[in-house]
Amino acid sequence: MTKIKLLIIFLVSYSFTQLAFADDTAEQLEALSDSKWEWMAAKEIAPLQQLFHPNAKFVHMSGSWKTDRELEIIKSGSIWYKKAAIHDRATEVVGDTGVVWSRITLTAHVRGNDVENEFTVTEVFSKVDGDWKILGLTFSKVRDTHEIEH
Repeated sequence: MTKIKLLIIFLVSYSFTQLAFADDTAEQLEALSDSKWEWMAAKEIAPLQQLFHPNAKFVHMSGSWKTDRELEIIKSGSIWYKKAAIHDRATEVVGDTGVVWSRITLTAHVRGNDVENEFTVTEVFSKVDGDWKILGLTFSKVRDTHEIEH
């Protein structure tokens, strides 16, 4: 076998390994996203504090703020994320960065009322010291017919 054939075999094998790694990482990020919704619904601050990077930014319909305020909002219940029904999701991983787009129906308790809204939520993850951290979480109001391109 020539050196070029060996090199091609190595590169193809390496590419498939990288694709499998990206798939595993995407599944891990999606599981973290699912856990995040459960923790938010249960107002479990400790695991959220571990998941949210201290300098993360959260963008809502009513404004944007950093981690400390988001955790206080969850803890106090001023926004109670009761249930996020996920209808569609796409995840991309590039190196130590991952983005999870989820089309959801969010049931929340806000200012004394239960409300339901359709959102596409964009979560930006980064691997920091070996752990995945959320750097950004953005709620984009969409119609219930909105589709995420895969």
